Amino acid sequence: MSKRFKAAVIGGSGYGGAELIRRLLLHPEVELVRVASVDFVGEPLSAAHPNLEGLSSLTFEELPPEKAAEGMDVVLLGLPHKVSAHKVPAIMKTGTRIVDLSGDFRLKDANAYKRYYGAEHPSVDLLGQFVYGLPELNRARIKTAKYVASPGCFATTIELGLLPLARAGLLRGAIEVVGITGSSGAGVIPTATTHHPTRAVNLRTYKPLEHQHIPEIVETLESAGARELQLRFVPVSAPLPRGIFATSFAHVDGKTGKDAIAAAFAQTFEGEPFVRVPKKRLPEVAAVSGSNYVEVGFAVADTTDADGRRTVTCFSVSDNLIKGGAGQAIQSMNLMLGLDERLTLEDPGSWP
Repeated sequence: MSKRFKAAVIGGSGYGGAELIRRLLLHPEVELVRVASVDFVGEPLSAAHPNLEGLSSLTFEELPPEKAAEGMDVVLLGLPHKVSAHKVPAIMKTGTRIVDLSGDFRLKDANAYKRYYGAEHPSVDLLGQFVYGLPELNRARIKTAKYVASPGCFATTIELGLLPLARAGLLRGAIEVVGITGSSGAGVIPTATTHHPTRAVNLRTYKPLEHQHIPEIVETLESAGARELQLRFVPVSAPLPRGIFATSFAHVDGKTGKDAIAAAFAQTFEGEPFVRVPKKRLPEVAAVSGSNYVEVGFAVADTTDADGRRTVTCFSVSDNLIKGGAGQAIQSMNLMLGLDERLTLEDPGSWP
C-alpha cells in the first residue's frame, strides 16, 4: 500500500537522525525516500544505526540540500547549529515543507543568536518565517506552517514545566533552573568531557548562565504570558545515556496557593497527548526514557519570603532525543501534513 507523503532526512547519521529515521520507517502515511549525510556515504543506514539492520534498503547519500529535497512533501533537518542556516535558503526554493531541528531559526532576535551561538546569522530575513514547534503552545500555527523550528531539548523540558504558570499570568521576574542531561545530548563524537570513563562517574556543569537555550526559553514563555522574565539556568552533565530532569524555581504572589497551581497545570495539559501530570508521584526520567512523553509536576512552599512571594518548584522530565528532539519534530511534521500528531509516537518506552 503506497503512502501519501514523501520525506527526506538531511543530516541523518547522528543520534537525532537515528530517531528520525526509526520513526519514519514505522510511519503509516509518510515514506522515507532519502537520507543525506556527509558521513557513511554509500553505506546502509545500519552502518551508523545498528538497530536499523535489515529494516531498510536506503543508503546514506551525499547530496546538495536542494537535490535531497527535490520532490519531497517534507524535509527534516538534523544538521548542526550554524550549518542548517546556510542550507535552508536552497531548500526553500524547492517549495517543500521544512522541520529544522537545529537552533538556527528558533529565535526571533538576531542579536540574541549572535550572543548565544557565537556567529552572525546568515539569513536574518528568514527568522520570522519559522513557527516555533512546541505543539502544546503553537499547535494551531504549526498546522498551517510551511517552516517549523523544532525546540531544543532543555528548552522543551523547561518550557513545559513552566508553561502552566506563564499561561495563568503567574510567571514574572527571576527564575532559577537546574537541568540535568544525559550524554546523548552531546552528540556522536566523544570529547574529553563526554567520554564514557569520565562521564559515567561524574556530575559537572557547563555553560552556566550562558547556555544557548536561555533566549529560546525566555522568548517562548513570554509569548505564553510570562512577564519581565530573567532566566538563570545551570545545565549539568549526568551519567545517563538519555533523559533530562529540570528543576525550576519560580516566585509567585504569596496569595497564590497549591490549589491555584494545580488548577493551572490541569487546565494547561488537559487533553495533551504527550504531557503527563502523575497523580501519586513526581516526574522521573526512567518513566519517559525512550518515549515522546513528558512528565511535569510541582511543589509549593508553605511560607512566603520577605517580599511576600511564594516559591513554586516545577519538575519536568523528557527524553532528550525524542520529545526533546526527533519525536517532537515528527509530531510537528504530522500536524503540518494534516495527520494525527500521535502517529508513530505513542509507544510508552520501557521500564526500567
